[in-house]
Amino acid sequence: MNLKKQIEEKVIKSFGLSDLALKNRITIVFLSLMLTVLGLISYDRLPKESFPEVDQSNVIVGVPYPGNSPIDIENLITRPIEKEINIISEVKEIRSTSTQGFSTIISEFESGIEIEYAKSKIKDAVDKAKAELPNDLPFEPNIYEISFSDFPIMNITLSGKYSIDRLEYYAEILQDEIEKISEISKVEIFGVEEKEVAIKVDPYKLEARKLSFNDIENAIKYENISVSGGNMLENNIRRSVRIIGEFKSVDDINNIIISNQNNKIVYLKDVAEVVFDYKEIESFFRLNGNPVVSVNVMKRKGSNLLKINDMINEVIAKIKPQLPSDIDIFIVANQSQNTKEQVSTLENNIIFGIILVVFVLLFFLGVRNALFVGLSIPLSFAISFVILSVINIPINMIILFSLVISLGLLVDNGIVVTENIYRFMEKGYSPLKATKLGIGEISLPIITSTATTIAAFAPLVFWPGLTGKFMSFMPLGLIVTLTSSLFVALVINPVLISLLIRVQIHHHAQYFQQTLQYHPLLL
Repeated sequence: MNLKKQIEEKVIKSFGLSDLALKNRITIVFLSLMLTVLGLISYDRLPKESFPEVDQSNVIVGVPYPGNSPIDIENLITRPIEKEINIISEVKEIRSTSTQGFSTIISEFESGIEIEYAKSKIKDAVDKAKAELPNDLPFEPNIYEISFSDFPIMNITLSGKYSIDRLEYYAEILQDEIEKISEISKVEIFGVEEKEVAIKVDPYKLEARKLSFNDIENAIKYENISVSGGNMLENNIRRSVRIIGEFKSVDDINNIIISNQNNKIVYLKDVAEVVFDYKEIESFFRLNGNPVVSVNVMKRKGSNLLKINDMINEVIAKIKPQLPSDIDIFIVANQSQNTKEQVSTLENNIIFGIILVVFVLLFFLGVRNALFVGLSIPLSFAISFVILSVINIPINMIILFSLVISLGLLVDNGIVVTENIYRFMEKGYSPLKATKLGIGEISLPIITSTATTIAAFAPLVFWPGLTGKFMSFMPLGLIVTLTSSLFVALVINPVLISLLIRVQIHHHAQYFQQTLQYHPLLL
């Protein structure tokens, strides 16, 4: 009997965390309930999106130079800038495209380089290259990076038998309401061409008055300005004076004086026609033959896509009564729809997985004991959601995929623990002592088994490059879930089993003694 007690003490003390949990069973039960509630809250609050928002290490330089051929763009703009960017040691690859009137240069930096640092290096390189660029560039080079949050999460189209101007007015009402949502970063209207003031000069009238295009250019330049006029004292109050000369209408431009020689005043309208209209139309938007105006919505990084979708639907429902009844409003390219389907797939897999596990274990352990293993699935996911919330990892398609994969792995530890404890109870041990013996005997093997699985996925977390940043969420989700399942198997499951497990013991004491003599620990 002394040998039996020594063996029991050795097994029981082999894993202290489970022993500590069993000594504080009420605390662990309360902790389980608290983690379940926190898991549900975290799952509801975690941002949900289709694709991971990863920071790309690409910086783009765009330089417009209208009126020049692709060959001139390459020689005058692209090559001088490439030459300076190539000096930057952190640049991995440079790709450029020279098209009619525009140069695009994409610089890919080494993985791990901060995007703000990369932009500053590119900006310095472009500043150095300006000395070799044409002096008549109409615009400064534009330096920017591409982020997944810059892509629209949905397009809201307005269509009807109305003019583009009228549809734009209705779209602006919708735009103003959507921009009030704090989770929205930007709302843009597409399908409306930009307007411009076109001055159509008659060269014969201009030549007859001995004027040139420079005269028109200078007259417009110096008329369309507002200047400060100093300040003046009025009623013991000093007020600032500002002379406003900016154009407010087409008539203001028509009445510009471009010449006043020999008391002969020449207005702009005498030599040119001023037209305020849309720019040259380059694209058309139509729906069932009617004009279409699109409102593109971009969300802030880390925002909950599903909640944004619900809020936008509420805005549309609020605005629709204010619009004409024959205005059709459709939401297209809605990313939240895919995300909803993915979330639904995860939930269905969890429920179906629990049912299958419990159904299989019913034949071996009975209804009560099979539920212990089934409970390890939602408990493990609840703890995983808490961890993901703490480390600020949103729910995206990669995380969801990793959770579905881990569904079949996280029940392994629970099955082993429940089976081993059940075996000791069949031998006549009390629930508490059987739990201590069962956990002590298999704690190290299941820790080793889980650790080897985690070790297989761990290197994928450090997968380099853009693809690595994108796919690293999968091993991260697996590691978090498997670690949570190990905690459930070694801490929560033993407490629940020791409190609730029941077996029908038909063995006599003599048979128990004979079984104990052949226990592997006695060899």
